[in-house]
Amino acid sequence: EALCYLLLPPESSSPSPPPPPSSLSADDFVNHFEKKVDDIRSSFAKSNDTAGPAHTALPCVLTSFSPLSPDEISRLVTAGRPTTCPLDPIPSSLLQTISGDLLPYLTSLINSSLTAGYVPSVFKRARVAPLLKKPTLDPSDVNNYRPVSLLSFLSKTLERAVLGQLSCYLSQNDLLDPNQSGFKTGHSTETALLCVTEALRTAKANSLSSALILLDLSAAFDTVNHQILLSTLSELGISGAAHAWIASYLTGRSYQVAWRESVSAPHALTTGVPQGSVLGPLLFSLYTKSLSSVISSHGLSYHCYADDTQLIFSFPPSDNQVANHISACLADISLWMTDHHLKLNLGKTELLFLPGKDCPFHDLAITVDNSLVSSSQSAKNLGVTLDNTLSFSTNIKAVTRSYRFMLYNIRRVRPCLTQEAAQVLILALVISRLDYCNSLLAGLPACAIKPLQLIQNAAARLVFNLPKFSHVTPLLRSLHWLPVEARIRYKTMVLAYGAVRGTAPPYLQALIRPYTQTRALRSSTSGLLASLPLRKHSSRSAQSKLFAALAPQWWNKLPHDARTAESITTFRRHLKPHLFKEYLG
Repeated sequence: EALCYLLLPPESSSPSPPPPPSSLSADDFVNHFEKKVDDIRSSFAKSNDTAGPAHTALPCVLTSFSPLSPDEISRLVTAGRPTTCPLDPIPSSLLQTISGDLLPYLTSLINSSLTAGYVPSVFKRARVAPLLKKPTLDPSDVNNYRPVSLLSFLSKTLERAVLGQLSCYLSQNDLLDPNQSGFKTGHSTETALLCVTEALRTAKANSLSSALILLDLSAAFDTVNHQILLSTLSELGISGAAHAWIASYLTGRSYQVAWRESVSAPHALTTGVPQGSVLGPLLFSLYTKSLSSVISSHGLSYHCYADDTQLIFSFPPSDNQVANHISACLADISLWMTDHHLKLNLGKTELLFLPGKDCPFHDLAITVDNSLVSSSQSAKNLGVTLDNTLSFSTNIKAVTRSYRFMLYNIRRVRPCLTQEAAQVLILALVISRLDYCNSLLAGLPACAIKPLQLIQNAAARLVFNLPKFSHVTPLLRSLHWLPVEARIRYKTMVLAYGAVRGTAPPYLQALIRPYTQTRALRSSTSGLLASLPLRKHSSRSAQSKLFAALAPQWWNKLPHDARTAESITTFRRHLKPHLFKEYLG
């Protein structure tokens, strides 16, 4: 326990984290969570709970979910993370171990639910654990907690059985929003951020100014209206037993709050999609799919990750109607949100203004529904702090400060650790986190990423318990750690490989194209990429940081065996030694 406390960030200035006060009870949290949702729901006008006029009939329909074979059920059970919920009769890891003996019963249970279009009520219960939003917040204030739902392992296994078939139907019929990256295969927060920064850098390269608006929703998952959602699914061609299954999944749900040793009485859930569930994020993205037409009608582009929506508006610096244009778009978004029983929180919505060349103004303010949204110098988006110059200096400072504190705590317990244990600890807590969204740093000068390299150097010395100024290159070779600059390049090339092979998101695939010759040459089979042509009157420094420019440039320098690798595993196996040799000799 002492070791864990040393490695975790401090919750306050006191020598030990204060325990939550005994005055709070499970019922206090129930009352708070329900009041928050009720207050949001009461702000919506009475409606007929429909999503609007029905679309024209689709040529494709999904009327039922197909039964799964025992082997498919076995893979679903064993592939799931063994997260045990208090509602599970036995630990999920034990269930996975003995799943072979229970396979006939599990297969019958899941297939009966799929074919009947019915979810057993025991699978619609949740145990909610209140979680403090930030360690520095007052633990005695119930407003500082968010609900975290825990669902039984078997219920999530049943959801995975449905998710696979539902996702397949939506993908094959092109019914998913291409600008939604949440919980989709091959998509991540990094690819979403890369798409956003690429759009902003492209605008800057073309001497345009940009506004990035980060929308904030209040309790978005908890206020989803079931009737509107079911109507939306019908418009997407989901009917029959498949529609009945989802209706059964949504209705009749209940939850209990667990706090300390007490558990509240069960309370019904009449709105929302279950947080912590497998299907919840997909259903929410389908629920908000029609928002795209509202945004596009105002000429803004957008990108979403679950309930995080990012709006992008690029414009000539001489445009003096920008504020009115964005304000009109946000007003229509607010109306759409109200019609769909979602609440746009303008007080927490952030605006980042990125001025273009010769921009006459360096500030921007938007007024919507008597609320003022002012531009700021930086804004945190999906765990990364973006600044209005896209230098990522603010993010690098925050990251290095956090990792320096982490290394300081590990150094305090280093005498108690073996070299192997120290290496595992540092890899898990520092090095792996250095790689989070590091492809966004591609093209930055070495001086910009030097603070991250100093963190990695300090981590390498700490593994071997060496003094501060020890030569670090032999240590990195011994640990098989690529330097930070090489790690950025490595991640960029992995994303480029996915784009080349068609496994990356479509918005990344659109940024690169294969090199083609007008006549047959040996280079036509070498897997090269076409370089991004330089545009007239564009900023070369801004263009040099684009993924569309860097990816082909770095890709074409890779060995032939890497460029033509048939699998990502083989590609990685060729890529790392190549970069290792180039950067560490």
